[in-house]
Formats: sequence, C-alpha cells, structure tokens
Amino acid sequence: MQNVSTLQSLIAGRWLGSEALTPLHSAVNNKLIYHTHAEKIDFDEAVTYARKTGVPALMKLDFQKRAGVLKALALYLMERKEELYKISQLTGATRPDSWVDIEGGIGTLFAYASMGSRELPSSNVLHEGPAMALGKKGGFAGTHILVPRGGLAVHINAFNFPIWGMLEKFAPSFLAAMPCIGKPASATSYLTEAVVRMMHESGLLPEGSFQLVIGSTGDLLDRLSGADAVTFTGSADTAAKLRVNKNLIANSVPFTAEADSLNCAILAPDVTPDDPEFDLFVKEVAREMTGKAGQKCTAIRRIIVPKQHVDAVAERLRDRLAKVVVGDPSVEGVRMGALASMDQHRDVSERVEMLARGNEIVFGARDGFKPVGDGVANGAFFSPTLLLCRDAMNNDAVHDVEAFGPVSTMMTYEGIDEALALAARGKGSLVSTLVTREPAIAAYAVPIAAASHGRVHILDREAAVESTGHGSPLPQLKHGGPGRAGGGEELGGIRAVRHFLQRAAVQGSPTMLAAVTGEYVRGAAVRESELHPFRKYFEDLQMGDSLLTHRRTVSEADIVNFGGISGDFFYMHFDEIAAKDSQFGKRIAHGYFVLSAAAGLFVSPAPGPVLANYGLDNLRFITPVGIGDTIRARLTCKRKVDRNRTDERGVGQGVVAWDVQVTNQNEELVASYDILTLVMKRS
Repeated sequence: MQNVSTLQSLIAGRWLGSEALTPLHSAVNNKLIYHTHAEKIDFDEAVTYARKTGVPALMKLDFQKRAGVLKALALYLMERKEELYKISQLTGATRPDSWVDIEGGIGTLFAYASMGSRELPSSNVLHEGPAMALGKKGGFAGTHILVPRGGLAVHINAFNFPIWGMLEKFAPSFLAAMPCIGKPASATSYLTEAVVRMMHESGLLPEGSFQLVIGSTGDLLDRLSGADAVTFTGSADTAAKLRVNKNLIANSVPFTAEADSLNCAILAPDVTPDDPEFDLFVKEVAREMTGKAGQKCTAIRRIIVPKQHVDAVAERLRDRLAKVVVGDPSVEGVRMGALASMDQHRDVSERVEMLARGNEIVFGARDGFKPVGDGVANGAFFSPTLLLCRDAMNNDAVHDVEAFGPVSTMMTYEGIDEALALAARGKGSLVSTLVTREPAIAAYAVPIAAASHGRVHILDREAAVESTGHGSPLPQLKHGGPGRAGGGEELGGIRAVRHFLQRAAVQGSPTMLAAVTGEYVRGAAVRESELHPFRKYFEDLQMGDSLLTHRRTVSEADIVNFGGISGDFFYMHFDEIAAKDSQFGKRIAHGYFVLSAAAGLFVSPAPGPVLANYGLDNLRFITPVGIGDTIRARLTCKRKVDRNRTDERGVGQGVVAWDVQVTNQNEELVASYDILTLVMKRS
C-alpha cells in the first residue's frame, strides 16, 4: 500500500499534524498523493504567538534590515527551486507555468528587497512629507507618518498559484513588520507547505513572523482586531462571504480581496488581418487561454473583436489552439497541463455548458482533444475551448459567468465605443488589453477602460519586443481591480507596503517633527560645528548637522562664462533688451549656475568620507538671481539610510540626503533641493 504523507501546519513555531483527513490527488492522474491533517488548530495560540512573539521580533529590525532578510530568503529559495518544480508537476503545471509560480514568487521577494533598500528608511517610521507650515511664524507645522500597525496579517490564497500567491502578499507585509498567517487553498497546499518548510529551515525569518494553516481557518477571523489585516484571493462569492464577517466589521479590520474577473482583450478597429498587431492579438489570447490551463485570475475571458474581423480571428485562433499539446507536464513537448483537481474540472464543465447556450463553440474537445502521457485518462485535463457570441450586448451570461480554465468567448462590436461598453459589462476586472496601431485610439480608449479595470495593457509591435504580457502582474505595478474583481490593491511597489502601515497626522514645532520623523524639517533646530559635515563619517553624522556657507556675489562674467561652458545662451541670460521686457525685468543667472555655485560654496574639496553625489530630488528655482545679487547656501543633514552594504573594497557605506537652501542678500529663498550622497562608514 502506498505511503501517503500528511501535510502539516506551522503554528507557534512547531509543525502540527499527523492524522490524515482530506485526501488530495494528483491533477495529472488522480492518484492519491497527500492528506490534509485532522488535528484542530488552536487559533488563539496562533494569534497570540504572532502578536507576542512575531511583532516584537520584526520590530527589532528596521525597514532596511527586513529588506535584507527578504533578499537573503530569495537567494536561499532560488538555490532550492528544482525541488519545488518536481512537486509543482503534481498540480498539473508545465515548466513555464511553474516558472511563473516559483520563480515569479521568488522574484517578487527580490523586487521588494530592492525597492525596500532604495525607498525605505533605516528606521520604523516612514515620513510621508513634506511637512507643511500651519502658522504664520513658522513655529507650528504638520506632516504625516506611516508606522507598523502592531498587528498580524492573515493571507488567504487561491489554488492556482500556491507559491507566488503567498509570497506576493508576504513580501510587503513582512517589510511593514506584520507577522503573517498564510492559508493556501487545500487542493494545491502541498506545494505551499514545501516552500514554507524551506523558509522555516532557512533560519532567516524572525521567530513568529510566519505561520502556515493547512485546512480550515476555523475561528481565526473572529480573533482579529483593528490592528490586523486580511487579504483574500479567490472567488468573488467567497470574498463576499468573508467580507461580512461580524468581527471584521465590528473591529474595522482592513480586508482586501482580489477576486476572479472576466478580463478582456480588445482588437481595435484600426488593426487589419495584414498587420503584425493582428497576429500579436491572436498570440496573446491563445497564450492566456492555455497558460496555467487558463487558471489565472488575469486570463482573457472575453475577446472583443470588430464584426468584420471575427471570422479571421476565429480561424487563426483555431489554428493556434489545435497545435497546443495537452498532457502530463513531465512529457516532452507538452504545452498545457491539467486543471488543479477533478472538482475544478467539474466546475469548468458546468460553466462551459452555461456559456454555450445560445452561443457557438468554435473550438473544443471535439477538435481532436487527446491528452498525452500515462494515466492521463484519469487526470483533470480540459480542452482549450473557444466560444463565439454574436450579440454580446444582449447576452448577460458571457459577462457574468466565468469558466476558470482554458475557456474564452469571442464577441463582436461595431465602433470603439461599443467595444468599451462591452468591456465595462464585466462589472470590474483586473486587467484589459488593447491592441492598436494608433496612439489616438489608445488616448481615447484607455481612460474609459481604466474606470473599470485595475490595469490596462496596450500592445503594439513596439511594446511586443519586451512586453511581459496581459496576464503577468508585476511587483512594481498595482495588482487588483474594481467591482467584481474585489476592489482591492496588491503589489504596486512600495504602495503595497503602505497598505499594511498605519498613517497618522503629526502636528508640532519643526524641531519636534524632525525628532519624530527622523528627518530634518525646515525651521527645526540645527547643529553647527567647526568640523564640516562632509568631513564626518556616516556613523558620526546626525540629522540636523548643518553648515551655513560664506557668500558669493554673482557677476556678469559668471553668466557669460557659464553660458560658454554649457552652451546655454537663452535670451534671459544674454539679451538685455528682451530680458527687460520679461516678467523679471532684467537679465538673470542660469538656474544651473546657481546650483553649481551653491555646490562650490558648500563642498569640502579634500578626500573624505563623502564618496559620491548621485542625484538631486525636489529641485525648485524659486526667486531669480540677477547680476549683483549675493547668494549663500545652508547645507543640512536631512536623512540617513543605512543600506547595510559594502563596496567592492569591503568598505561600509550609507546614503545621506542633504537639505540645501540657497538664499540671496534679502534672505529670500532662490533655490531649494535635496542632494543625495554616498558616505563612508568608519567601520
């Protein structure tokens, strides 16, 4: 008798589960491969552990250090990815399908590690400035900060991406110092358990920062508080049920849903069958129908094409779909695997029957569908199925019923407005694709489509060279959509981290705001010393260390020389008559001369801890500088970020942002900006 493993939950730092409960079967041949466990989870213990152990452990680290943990974890998992690929085949996924799930998930860890190290401070307070004056004398100001909530995040995931679905939620919440409880869908939970075991064995995660639930969530949601958060990926029906949990409502627990949606692709009326864009459209649709056997929340479910081109689109799609080899992912040449389970197969079959009523099946099982591989007759394989609806404005089913598999429906339109109206009939989607050659069509259509879609993908021959495709959420961009798509947002770069932080307004004197935010606020007290700030090592610099420079009077020779060096002979700098007729009434110095002159005033020229200037932020030229005006600069250490890294020589370094204010003889601000420098560490 085959020895079938029982999956385990990771609760309060220990693995739980030995008694078998629900059988889980291979999607390829329906053989029994795992069981969920029967032991009940003590969710009070899990929640208490996250709060009492996980939160303090994460708060001992700052944003930068947590970003470093994500990078180390990503490297650890990448070295062990082949073990995950072997298990992933049991879900019916091909190697390319598994790549999206496994390496896409690990890549998301890398992405958030990188974004965190670039954009987040080496503290646990994120200043959402700038600060603003709230009084006339400068003694009272206000700003916003984002801080860790002090609670935990519950992530409930769908069956289609057992690794990516978990990691894309884990990464931003971990950066936000929220311990996570992950709950995968049971059907493919064995792959999630495998990657969580690796994460646990790595020893990289702070104690209590991640727990895994195999099976039911029981009364977990009933134990959450307003400091916690819940994210959900799955069906709109389940999302609706969870959203109205009495405890979540009573405690205003943030709830984010990413639900299945009837995403669309629109072939614009300017594209003809002779254009490269026509074939790009067909290729994109076919790829989205067959990738992951159509089990993607971003898959194209509605194919919106001009009435005059529907036959041509149908013919080319049939040709492509007929060439797709379906079967056991371990068999060479197989391009599409199975649905995740036989339950899923039954669900998709029922929904195709609903969609077929009153519509035509253009391609389906009758067109030579024969999966390859041993035992596949018992597997959850489903033929790519293409339907055609010729009157989509009067057919509700094609806009309401989603078959979560390799199924899509073509529908015709006359005029771009009708195409956009059909797209909106989906009642909110994660993504839409517009294939067009004309920028004018994109300029008209995209703002309209954006009202009902979370992402709009514009495809033409130029974008196709590098496009990641319709169905690929990227860590840098928002993933989510309005209406039936759930109304939430995931990913989106650092925006996703902000979702898990608490925003608060802070009021007080500039000096107090600077102390709270860890960032110099103009008007706050500064520290001046005989030692130039550029002579201080990273560890020695403090926020508020400042230098007020000597003065420099701008001469006509300065303007002439700068124009000769830069090649900038703009009339405001050189034409006395035209300048007098301008709003300034006189010749003025180049803004970039003022910038350069300020650098000459505050730079310490000898070798020292400041290694390089690598950028300017928030540059504004405020008051013009004329011939004879006298300027000087105040340089103040605004913000320090310890990126916990060394250069090729092994020398540690951090990033320092300096606030620069350039004023004239009347104490008027003439230029304002932040300068970013790399500064050497003493050790």
